[in-house]
Amino acid sequence: MNLTHLKKGVVLIFGIFSLTSFGQTELKNKIVDFATLMPLESASIYVQNTTIGTVSNADGKFVLLVPQEYEKDTLVISSIGYKTFKTPVNEFDNDFEVYLEEDIASLDEVLLVAETRPKTGNDIVLKALEKLSVNLPDSAYLQKGFLRHKERNTKEFKWLVESAITVYDSGYQASSKDHLKINVDEVRKSYDLRDVDSLLIYTSYLKYHHKMRNLKAKNLKRDTIKTASLVKAIKWNDTRVNGLQNLFQGKLNLLRNSNTSKSLFGEDILSKHHFDLDTILVDNERKIYKIKISKGIDFIGLDTEGIFNEGYEADGWIYIYYDNYAVKKIEYDLIAASPAQKSRSKALFGTQLNHKLVINYMEYQDKMYPSYIYYETPKLVNVGSNTDEKITDEEKERYNKEERYYYTVQEVLFTEIILDREEVHKTLEGTWNNDIFMVKPYNKSFWDNYNTLLESEEDEKLIQDLTKRSKLFKD
Repeated sequence: MNLTHLKKGVVLIFGIFSLTSFGQTELKNKIVDFATLMPLESASIYVQNTTIGTVSNADGKFVLLVPQEYEKDTLVISSIGYKTFKTPVNEFDNDFEVYLEEDIASLDEVLLVAETRPKTGNDIVLKALEKLSVNLPDSAYLQKGFLRHKERNTKEFKWLVESAITVYDSGYQASSKDHLKINVDEVRKSYDLRDVDSLLIYTSYLKYHHKMRNLKAKNLKRDTIKTASLVKAIKWNDTRVNGLQNLFQGKLNLLRNSNTSKSLFGEDILSKHHFDLDTILVDNERKIYKIKISKGIDFIGLDTEGIFNEGYEADGWIYIYYDNYAVKKIEYDLIAASPAQKSRSKALFGTQLNHKLVINYMEYQDKMYPSYIYYETPKLVNVGSNTDEKITDEEKERYNKEERYYYTVQEVLFTEIILDREEVHKTLEGTWNNDIFMVKPYNKSFWDNYNTLLESEEDEKLIQDLTKRSKLFKD
């Protein structure tokens, strides 16, 4: 049974652009490393001095809709460590790939300046955190963007949700728990073909809601449980593990929530992390520190209710502008490190990487706003009941290895920032619903005029397959 609704950066030739029927310029191309000819993923493509932009996918490709009023403005294509490419929007050529050249500053030259500056990775990060109150938004704002949520097991895609969302944030100084809201504005795709025979999630649901602490899945019989009850439990688990509210209000929103109790980038950040200055790069003609994130003395935990989400160590990179100490990008992995978490992760997921996070920031009116978020985590589902005496050893093996958990990925692309106080206030007074799993009618005119993330070629094939299977199921 299934849940069904649930030379400085080079472009060779200029001059070609296309207009959509809605008076927009559609830009689409591929960004490539000039030396290696490899595609550049997560490069930034945006109209200068606006929030209209996107990022390149795993194949280096992108598509961007630019309102016709900006066709003479400057299009910027940049990637950390590369020379920036700039051209007027109406001179961008959709037919020729964009090649970016590597651009690295001299570390020694930068560190030997006369002014007093932090010299170690730890000190640079602490300085950046000290500057958050200056560099992050200090007043209420809205951001509009595009969400893609996808889940798959080792065999196939099982679930895809694509939505337009609005985020309200009161600013860095206020608690996100009390002063951050999310609304799902429109839904583009919602295909849910997950199996609902898992007793594991249902057991967790009963433990949480009915205080049945000693209950075990092996003591339950699938044929005695209504499918509607299992669906209810799965929706609860979806929100608990993958709800957008958790992503924005939780510990993994590392900078925004650094001033909250027990935050990962709070007062005891150096007990849980170590930072080493690697080199100085260039981002859009500005020097930027590239700093390695590694484990600290203490383990890291996320305090997720009902889930053993403790015992991790951090690994990744943080990129901080040299001039104002604003954070441009964070790549942050949480890897199983404690004996208990290592054992759990190996047994349940077959991987030690439990959380993978990427956050890009854009500068707008001297403040840094999130522009792109990528979050990946395995989610235990344990499809099927391997306690059923009727299933074969081969079926048990399949349940354990192929369908035991889902790879869950959430991507958010922000393309508009609203600072006007009246508009912010008016929107805030409306109805807000953060349920990304709701089903809404498809609004073609809206989506024809809205920037979305371009799928990779691999994902596009898998999504097409999911779409076909969904239609067959409904028929």
